[in-house]
Amino acid sequence: MEVLPLVALVAGSAAVAGVARRTPVPAPLLLVAAGLLAGYLPGVPSYALDPHIVLPLLLPPLLHTAAVDSSYLDLRANIRPIAMLSVGYVLFATLAVGYAAYLLVPGLPLPVALVLGAVVAPPDAVAATAIARKLGLPNRITTILQGESLVNDATAITAYKVALAAAIGVSAGWADGIVEFLLASVGGIGVGLLLMVPIHHLRKRLKEPLLQNTLSLLIPFVAYAAAERVHASGVLAVVVVALYLGHRNWQVDFATRLQEEAVWRMVAFVLESVVFALIGLQLPVVLEGLAEYDAGSVAWYAVLVFLAVVASRFLWVFPATFVPRWISERIRTREPDTDWKAPVVVGWAGMRGVVSLAIAFSVPADVPNRNLILFLTFTTVIGTLVVQGLTLPPLIRVLRLPPKNLQAETLAEAQAQSEASRAADERLSELLESPENQLPPPLADRLRTVLERRRNAVWERLGEVNPVTGESADEIYRRLAREMIESEREVFVSLRDRRRIDDEMLRGLLRRLDLEEAAAYREET
Repeated sequence: MEVLPLVALVAGSAAVAGVARRTPVPAPLLLVAAGLLAGYLPGVPSYALDPHIVLPLLLPPLLHTAAVDSSYLDLRANIRPIAMLSVGYVLFATLAVGYAAYLLVPGLPLPVALVLGAVVAPPDAVAATAIARKLGLPNRITTILQGESLVNDATAITAYKVALAAAIGVSAGWADGIVEFLLASVGGIGVGLLLMVPIHHLRKRLKEPLLQNTLSLLIPFVAYAAAERVHASGVLAVVVVALYLGHRNWQVDFATRLQEEAVWRMVAFVLESVVFALIGLQLPVVLEGLAEYDAGSVAWYAVLVFLAVVASRFLWVFPATFVPRWISERIRTREPDTDWKAPVVVGWAGMRGVVSLAIAFSVPADVPNRNLILFLTFTTVIGTLVVQGLTLPPLIRVLRLPPKNLQAETLAEAQAQSEASRAADERLSELLESPENQLPPPLADRLRTVLERRRNAVWERLGEVNPVTGESADEIYRRLAREMIESEREVFVSLRDRRRIDDEMLRGLLRRLDLEEAAAYREET
């Protein structure tokens, strides 16, 4: 791809995503719609997806950001439902959707239909995370959806390889498929386990934040490439390494964490925006190969396959939720009780995305009905994103799922901060008793004041609010602190403009204020 179209794609995607933040419409939906429209504007080049770019270059960083932000402990606590969806459901959907397509689409061979089933089987990691984050779903549902989306691509890619081998005449029976799946899974996890400790050790030893962030950007690509090199699952390798690093991120120095968070937020924003825009931009490419088919017939096939995809998820989710609970007392004891509402949300939250399209574009040209597979994959992705993405928020409102208990979360945070502050206060007293740590009383008092401020900040959020602004005492404090810092910043700039200080000194002074502002103000996301 030439430079100018690439720059236009990134800039346009970022602009649409920025607009979406000011609307109630989730960004993925607006980006897909913009891509659909842009695909037919004069002068817009073709943006055909290249699976050799999407899978090794876009998928690893997207999986990495999702896994690092996930909770290893929460994922481990919900491993059974996550495994039932990420492995069991994907295999079930491959067979169910594939067989349904074989029955509904005249002339579609069963192996080719199973290829289609594997392609559309995995819900998208980016879509699930973006929608769940926007809607503020209960923690357990969000964890299950995120966990499913982290692993299901590996299952789908393996199922696709087995189905494709059958479609092109290469022997691939059930035994071969099971062996390939186990080798890919065990190999991917093994590669991740081998890499995660050395990479984390290197992260702790590097003290230069710029080098640290360079390493951070390389990690998902290294893990993916290493696993694929030995014919294992690159997806699982990336997820294993990212979960480990995220769980132990506290062991890296603060400067690295601050820079790393900013860098990865930017990377995730750009890549997510580009990915959803690319989905919409595929329409002209997909339609080019449908000249041999009747328009009315393929539209009807698209509706039927979409319905089969949606139905298959509900056919799996409800039994997978309740049957194990009926059978096993251990599961009933270990897992929280649930009603029919949570499975409805999980069943309806199965949006497909760019991975399905990338796999579809990788289908060899000599596979029968390849163009039809591309079209049905595209319509399924668009259908799930638009239909389910638009109706999921009102569905959640109608079901009246219990929202996050913000009061309880704030109370738990306040108690944790209180315990930590008590330990810090005891440590400070021990240190000040040593002659080598003697400080003038004002500086020692300043340390205790900062500690007290941190201890009280969370409790103040539970207190009364200002009747005029509706702010808590903590929010007023942070706002006033920012106003004071902004006044200082203006003075420093004015002194630079009057040549009383130079730019190098200005940068040092502004950085000090930036760090103070970061300490005084925590952005609510």
